[in-house]
Formats: sequence, C-alpha cells, structure tokens
Amino acid sequence: MPKNEARLNRINEELKKELSQVLNYELKNPNVTGMLSVTRVKITPDFKYAKVYVSILNSKNINKTMEGLKESSGFIRSRLAKTVNLRITPELVFEIDDSLEYGAKIDSILKELNITQKDENSNDSEK
Repeated sequence: MPKNEARLNRINEELKKELSQVLNYELKNPNVTGMLSVTRVKITPDFKYAKVYVSILNSKNINKTMEGLKESSGFIRSRLAKTVNLRITPELVFEIDDSLEYGAKIDSILKELNITQKDENSNDSEK
C-alpha cells in the first residue's frame, strides 16, 4: 500500500469517527430524524471533497433526512474543522448507504431457505 493511500485511509477513519459524533450528538436539525450511522467516508486525494455514506434507520422520511443533512453540511463541516486537524476541511457530499438493509434482506432469505430445507429433511426422514 503506497504511503499516500495509507494516509488517506487514516484520514477517512478519523473523519468517520468525528462525523458520527457530530451527527448523533451535536446536530439539532429537525429534518434529520432517525438513527444515523456513518458507514464509510471516502476523501479525494486533494482533500477538497469527502463522500460520506450514511445509513438511516427508523426515519419517517429518508429523503427529508438527506435534505436536512445537505442543509446542515456547513455546520457539520465547521465542527469537523475544529476537531480534525487538516489544512483543508473537505466539502461533504452525503450518500445513502443501503448495505445494512441489503444485508438484512439477504439474511432473511437465507433463514427462509434454511427453514424450508429443514422441513424437507424432516419430511424425507418420516417416509
């Protein structure tokens, strides 16, 4: 792994940790509802932009929550500037990460297949 890539990974993890703190404890936007989880952050090599992947659970309206995050990006960026020591504080671009929902769906499908397979095995053993 190149030296610069390792540095980007460290910064991504630091941003992820600090963004989680800001979103869950400091953000007071009424449009941002539900439980927010920052799943991944990917910063550009020039540090000007950071794509923030957010998973939203128990939200009444996910689109409204995303709009609220975009509206609050200036506040969030200013809080990041105070806690993360970077020459340039990146502009934040929020994206929905639905991998948790996708994983839950796959898990339920696997459980369903496992139940049907057990039923078939029990029917075969009764014969």
